[in-house]
Amino acid sequence: MTKIVRDLGVTVRRLREARGWSQEQLAEHAALNRSYVGEIERGSVIASIVTVEKLAQALDASIAVLLCAASADSPRSVSPAVVPVSSGKATASSTSNTPTAPNVPA
Repeated sequence: MTKIVRDLGVTVRRLREARGWSQEQLAEHAALNRSYVGEIERGSVIASIVTVEKLAQALDASIAVLLCAASADSPRSVSPAVVPVSSGKATASSTSNTPTAPNVPA
């Protein structure tokens, strides 16, 4: 599999473990099969965008967090609180490499 597929799996695993969840618990929260979650974490399957969205919602993260962390060239720690989905707004942490828009006067 490609690097992004493997890295997505690593990111999902890190976020899941940060919550103290088993694969079964994540699967339940994301309405997925436990064995499929395991395959995603191992990078042995290509998850659809719908599946990535389900995982992001279950982990209270944005799709961007899952994919950006997965596509980064260097490994980095992923925090489950970086971008909460429930608020509908992205919140940047001091360690985030997410670009921000410049302040433009109205």
